[in-house]
Amino acid sequence: VWSLLNPLMYLVVFSLVFNIISGTDVPYYGIFFLSGLLAWNLFNGALGRASSSMVGNQSLVQKVFFPRLLVPLSSLASVALDFLVGLSLAVILLFVYGINPGWQVLLLPVWILLILLLGTGFGLAAAAYMVKYRDVGYVLPWLVQVLLYASPVAYALTEVPATLRWLFDLNPVTWFLEAFRWSLLGSTPPISWQVVALIVVSPLVFLLGTLIFQQNEREFADYI
Repeated sequence: VWSLLNPLMYLVVFSLVFNIISGTDVPYYGIFFLSGLLAWNLFNGALGRASSSMVGNQSLVQKVFFPRLLVPLSSLASVALDFLVGLSLAVILLFVYGINPGWQVLLLPVWILLILLLGTGFGLAAAAYMVKYRDVGYVLPWLVQVLLYASPVAYALTEVPATLRWLFDLNPVTWFLEAFRWSLLGSTPPISWQVVALIVVSPLVFLLGTLIFQQNEREFADYI
């Protein structure tokens, strides 16, 4: 129930602020915002669950020997479940608005996988450092909150001033948001170099995060 109420609550609040009060020109703002929120929550959930997994399971880490990488990876199951519940709501809204996304909806699993890789990669690196430096647990949520408003989740990229557009184009969150919306809503296709960058950067971040995690995992039990 909470997995369904959470996106609904954000949908109502942001629709009130951006669509009614601010008067955004984005058509079908409800499904537009929900699609961005789903992609963001998938990234944020993977990052947040993975980063806090070791500290949150410290008694297990201290008493039982097992591959530590299983702890953050197992947390992705709940993230995927929340996403699927929210996606079912998005499918209903697609029928309500009469939107036919087209053939590109077949690429949706690709973007989902890349978003998970990107979020989990950052989460693994953060989990390794959070064991030693607990301040990471305070700084990371603040950075994520800033990134949320600095990314076109609740507003369209076309509404960003031209002088600031280059900052958004370099933001990896923009890459997967535009690709995800293109597949789900049939909106404007993402820039080709951003798609290539997403395909390259996401596995690379996951690989680097895994290496950082494995380099530090022998010391986890001592610091925890």
